[in-house]
Amino acid sequence: MISYNHVLNILKSQPKTWLVTGVAGFIGSNLLEHLLKLNQRVIGLDNFATGHQHNLDEVKGLVNAEQWAGFTFIEGDIRNLDDCKEACSGVDYVLHQAALGSVPRSINDPITTNETNITGFLNMLVAARDAEVKSFTYAASSSTYGDHPALPKVEENIGKPLSPYAVTKYVNELYADVFAKTYGFKTIGLRYFNVFGKRQDPNGAYAAVIPKWAASMLLGDDVFINGDGETSRDFCFIENTVQMNLLAATASDEAKNEVYNVAVGDRTTLNDLFYALQAALGQNDKPYNKPPVYRGFRAGDVRHSQADISKAEDKLGYAPDYRIMEGIAKAMPWYIENVGHS
Repeated sequence: MISYNHVLNILKSQPKTWLVTGVAGFIGSNLLEHLLKLNQRVIGLDNFATGHQHNLDEVKGLVNAEQWAGFTFIEGDIRNLDDCKEACSGVDYVLHQAALGSVPRSINDPITTNETNITGFLNMLVAARDAEVKSFTYAASSSTYGDHPALPKVEENIGKPLSPYAVTKYVNELYADVFAKTYGFKTIGLRYFNVFGKRQDPNGAYAAVIPKWAASMLLGDDVFINGDGETSRDFCFIENTVQMNLLAATASDEAKNEVYNVAVGDRTTLNDLFYALQAALGQNDKPYNKPPVYRGFRAGDVRHSQADISKAEDKLGYAPDYRIMEGIAKAMPWYIENVGHS
């Protein structure tokens, strides 16, 4: 096992070809930015169902012309096997981020969530296996823990899913395990815990809580808290998530055919999150003085979530650089610049 800094140094000196699915989305575009800054060649696949051209445009402005020339974009859909095969051709590493996220969206439209997250995932597995890529890392989800009550969440102990979305992400893990046993095609799944950071969309019915609340505060709107505000989550800054993807992609064979928690091992209540965002805005001369508005609990939500990250630390060398307050401080200027406008 080697350190993250050593991985970065290796990549800088030995450019490879990467495929990032969902490249125009929040996590995908951050992966793209980091890989291009490491002078890697990147193929990006997206159908813009939830991703945005302006995310790609922003990345273009953050890298130099030579680095941007290393990016090839394919507008396509993981539900189409031919698109997946085209994208995987000649690729060394796959970072599969494309999916339809959101528990409420899956409850409202389970069929489309299933088609994208299960059929699309299977297409990607087949395409990557047939292209003989060196490694395949995919976005799993903490929703897989379902109704298992224990805290912190340990990878080997899961409960029953509480939403169609959670079902689809669990099926991804089952397919990945079957592909390892049946075809010898080993992958790594990353169970994301409430990732946040720049380029996370604050708009729409299924927006994640941190950008949604930040935007509401910047616009002077009410902030709605589902339930009593004591629901808690393990919020993970995007830089930690990028680190885990690169560590997983370059991991030894012994670390593969596994799933790993991607988090920091903390637990923050929604009430505490509200006051943390309020304080960060004040520190940026954007005071917000309204109290939160409480409403009913949301269907399909788990009450508490906190990760045990020792497996990732031990097997991958993961060492999160940002806890929630540091992540909010780093992300807030981006929110102010990009989402605080009516």
